[in-house]
Formats: sequence, C-alpha cells, structure tokens
Amino acid sequence: MTSFANTANRQSTDTNTINNHANNINADISYRFDFERFLEHLVDVSLTFTATADSPQLWLPAWIPGSYLMREFARNITAVHYRVLGSKADFETHRAPKIDKNTWQLPQVKAGQAIEIHYEVYCYDLSVRTAYVDQQRLYGNFTSLALAVEGQTHKPVQASLIIPAAFLADKEDSRVLLACGLVSTHLSLDGQHSYGLQADSYHELIDYPFEIAEQDAFDFIVQDNMHQTLHHRFYLSGKHDANMGRLQQDVTQICQSYLDWLGDAPFNDYTFMTYASGQDYGGLEHINSTSLITPRRDLPSIDEPNIPSTDYQRFLGLCSHEYFHAWWVKTVRPDVMLDVDLRREAFTPLLWVFEGFTSYIDDFMLQASGVIDKPSYLKLLAEQINRYYQTAGRAHQSVAESSFDAWIKLYRNDENTGNAGISYYNKGALVALCLDLTLLEKTNGRYRLFDVVKAFYTQAKKNDNKRIGISSADMGTVIGQFMPAADWDNFEQRYVNGVEELPIEALLTANGINLHTNTKETADKQVPWGIRCTETPAGLKVNRVARASVAARAGISAHDVIIAIDGIKADSKQLAALNKAAHNVECYLFRRDELMCVNVQPLAASEAVDAVDAEKAFPHKVSLHLAKEGSESLSKDSSEHAAVKTDWQAWLNVMERYQG
Repeated sequence: MTSFANTANRQSTDTNTINNHANNINADISYRFDFERFLEHLVDVSLTFTATADSPQLWLPAWIPGSYLMREFARNITAVHYRVLGSKADFETHRAPKIDKNTWQLPQVKAGQAIEIHYEVYCYDLSVRTAYVDQQRLYGNFTSLALAVEGQTHKPVQASLIIPAAFLADKEDSRVLLACGLVSTHLSLDGQHSYGLQADSYHELIDYPFEIAEQDAFDFIVQDNMHQTLHHRFYLSGKHDANMGRLQQDVTQICQSYLDWLGDAPFNDYTFMTYASGQDYGGLEHINSTSLITPRRDLPSIDEPNIPSTDYQRFLGLCSHEYFHAWWVKTVRPDVMLDVDLRREAFTPLLWVFEGFTSYIDDFMLQASGVIDKPSYLKLLAEQINRYYQTAGRAHQSVAESSFDAWIKLYRNDENTGNAGISYYNKGALVALCLDLTLLEKTNGRYRLFDVVKAFYTQAKKNDNKRIGISSADMGTVIGQFMPAADWDNFEQRYVNGVEELPIEALLTANGINLHTNTKETADKQVPWGIRCTETPAGLKVNRVARASVAARAGISAHDVIIAIDGIKADSKQLAALNKAAHNVECYLFRRDELMCVNVQPLAASEAVDAVDAEKAFPHKVSLHLAKEGSESLSKDSSEHAAVKTDWQAWLNVMERYQG
C-alpha cells in the first residue's frame, strides 16, 4: 500500500528540501534517482555509503526473480563514477573499472571512507522486468536501477525518486500517483516532487517495483479467516476506457477466494500495478504487489457481459496468476531460490511445480470464485490441452527437464522449440490437473492439490522468516501425507521425470467431463505439409517445420520463403488445396538469397507419416463439456460407449471445502 504525506503542507522555504530528502531518513545506504532526463530515457543515480573494506565492489543483478533468463541489466549502465567525501580530494572524481560483466570496483577507496557514486541508466524496455522512462510514465524495478554494495546488501536502504516539474507540467495533478508496495513519503517544492522509500535491505528493496504516471486507482479489502481486513489497491495507467467498477468487483471476488482457501496472506496489504498498452502482455510477482502489462482490449468494457469476454478472462487470469504467486513462489519457493545470488543462474527441476501449479490454479480460481462460469473455465482448460497436444516436443523433454533448462530454452524460442521441448507452464498446468484428479481418486475425494499447497504454506508460516524453500524430496514427503507414497513415485516417474502421455482424457472422463475431438480442425488442415507459414508480399515465409512431416521429407526448412507451388504464386489457399495432392508438387523457394526447387510428395509422405504415428495419434483440437446424468462419452481406446459419472461437482466446487 502506498501512503502519501499531507501535500497541503508544501515545503516552500527551504530550497534544499528535495535534495536533502534522503538525509531525513536513517539508512546506511542511500539512493537518489533523478528523472530529469526522462525524454532521453535516462535516470541519473546517486548512491552514498560508507566503505567497510578497501577497494569495495558494486554489482547489479543479471536477472530478476520470477523471470528465469540472464537479462544482463548492467548493459544499460554507461559508466560508474565515484568520489571520496570529506577528504582533501573531495571534488576529485574517479571512473570505476569493471572487473566482470556486472561488477565495478572502487580502487581509490579505503575502509571507513564515505563514498558517493554517480551513474546513468538507460530505461526504455516496456516490460515488467526492467525499467521504462518517457514523458508519460516513470517505471522501474530496482534490479535494473540500484547497484548493490558488496557485503552490505543486508543493511537498511533509502531511495528518493526525484520527479522534475517538466514531467508533471502537462498532467492532471490529482491523477499523478506513485504506485508501489512500499510505504512512501512525499515532498514537493516549486513543482518538483520527491518520493521517499525505505527498505530493511537491498534484497527487500528490489522486490518493490514502482510507477509514477497519471493513473486511475481504486481500493478494496478482503478478509482472512480471522476476519482481519487486508487493504488492496489497484492502479491502472496508460490509455484505456476500462470499466473500473466491474474490474473492482471481479478482482475483489478473486482475491477473497484465495483468502477463503488459504486462510490468511503473507502480506498486510497488496498492490496491483497495471499498464494498458496496445498488445504487450505479461506479469511479474512480488511479495506484496504485482506488475502487469496488458492489451487495453483485455480490460472490461463499459457494457461488459455478466460472463466476461474471452479477452477480459485473459486479464483476470493474469491477475489471478500473479496474486497466487505471493503464496506460491514468494513464500513457498524452490530451495535454490531461498537465498539466491542474482548474478548467477539458479537451476531447479521444480519450476513446473511453481509455474505449472499456478497456471492450473489461476484459471480454476476464476470459476471457483464465481467470476466465470464452469463452461467458460472448461474452454480455458481445453486451450491448455490443445497447446499440449499440438506440441510434438512433449515426447522428447520431460517437464522436470523443461524446468531445469528454463535458463537456456524457455525464453529463447526458435524454430525447433516445438519439436524438441515443452513449456513447464503448459505441461506443468496439466500435470497439476492430473495430480489434482489423481489425489481425488486415490483418497476417495478427501484430498486435493489445494491441500498440498496449503500444507506447504502452513510449514512456511512456522519459520522465522515466514518462508520455505522446497526440493523434489520435500514434494514427495508432503504429497505422501495425502496419498500413498508409491502412487506419487509412480506418478512422478511417468509424468514428471518421464515423457509418458498424460492421462488427461481418462481422468476428466472419470470426473464427469466429456472430451470431444474437433474433426474439422485437424492437424492436416491447420498445419498443411507440417509447416506453419506467414503470408508476405514475397511469398509464404516458413516459420516452423514439424519433424518427419511432408515438408521436412521434401527438404523445406524454417525461414525459407516459398514463392511458387506447382507453377503458381504461393499463398495459403493454394498450399491448403494441395495438402493431400496425389501427384508430386514442384515447389520453388528462396533460402536466404538462393533460389531452390524441391519436389514435394504430399500423399505418399503423409501416408508414411500416418502409418508410423497411427497408434500414438492424439487430437489436434478438443473441447470439454460438463457431462449430464445418464450421458455417455466415447473412449479413445474403445469403440463402445461408456457411461460417464456426473461427479464434476467434486472437482470444480473446491471452495465448498474451505468456506465457512
């Protein structure tokens, strides 16, 4: 929750008020972030501290928790300069040399000396992971902005955000707000503003992003199981025409459902920070806040229907996903993330547990809270299942391996990604679904995946720091409290560490859900010749080629541009028309700047592929429906109809277990 001082008491006499704001708070390390050069997307940073060793070092994180890729934030720092305060050479400025990619050393400094550091940071990345500065908004994560002092990251820190009058000149004063999960102080002088933030340590500071811009906001409260109220605030910046009342109603309902389930929260207040853009999408979790970016079309309209539109459901799912992370990533986390070094990768096979469980629970809680109905939820789940079935790489990479390789694969998609791997978000969500339904089956409906999550959270609350890091062994120990250990070992071996197909259809059918295969939108029709193309003025640009497909057997590769098929200029309709051609097809294409001709055999090649894959074929696209009493569904393994149990209530009505 952001707190503002009474701005009626403006500072108008002391010309040094803004500059001395940092000195009014007792902190061992002080940062000053000046946004004067916002038009150039630059932030000028000053850092003051007392050295505790000779030749101290400063470093910047290479990645931000929650996003598992080496982002190399130090590349946005031009140079670091420093001077020793209180010495004869007080005004002598030194240029700090780098000793590795994100570490600077101060060789002229001795232990006990007070130091002042100056550097600039380029901030023009419109994502939730870094920093973005222009005439509309000042946004930042301190992982991108604040150099850490080696050996002093445990000490209290203070940060001042200096906002120039020029940034505020064309804005409505009452709408310019600071969004941040930290409590703040606010001073103003001659149109310039300063916001003060204080944290117990550097590691705490970097868990609090901030945004200063014209923003709309609303407050709401939720209650825990002890009837304590938790204050929440939602900020929305960027151009939009959102129905704020509807948004407040739905987000409140979702958040309350999490408290009904988990009992209490690891925070006293919570802040949603959202930026509405044209097409950007993403979110990042923090201990008592989340930073979101969304296409403005995903926000609720003035006449939003009772059942949210598909676009709005996507945004609500994002809110749900990041909110749950306060419990399940920030509080309960992989053991390697407990005391993590942000200069190096932290490898773990458990990202499927944290992002996968969350990707299952986020949409599930939309229906559990009543914000969407059950058929709408089944459509969302079907989308997950379709992504899984349409990713051939699931046969080659386990979800545990996908987790471990996140640092080199997930955020670095290429033309071979779908052939060789699977997302731990996507498959992790479906493994979570299968584990949830397996727990229901093995315990006769007594326990759920939700009980496993709650058990870990209960353990975390018993620790002094209210957090816990878990390993694969810990997963087995806790799950073993709810189902036989042998059953979990078997499940883990087959579906987590192995690449065996998930028993999605069997488990859903057993829980009263009919799975129907879409016979019109088949793989052949949606991915002719096994290639995904984009129409361009130059021809059909090949984005991906499935292994062992018609195109692959003919020698067509990703990035080729097909210019003619059977002597006719290539386009999507012609490709589709010749998808099952009985004759050989002559195909002209450019690979780089070289013209090539390949001979495609659609029917012969596709028949060969069909013969090989007949036994392991899975639907390209499915839909899910609630079974009605007495209905029947067709099992994939049998031509006979089997009666379907109508017990989807036990699966979908999870809140009945926890409310009241």
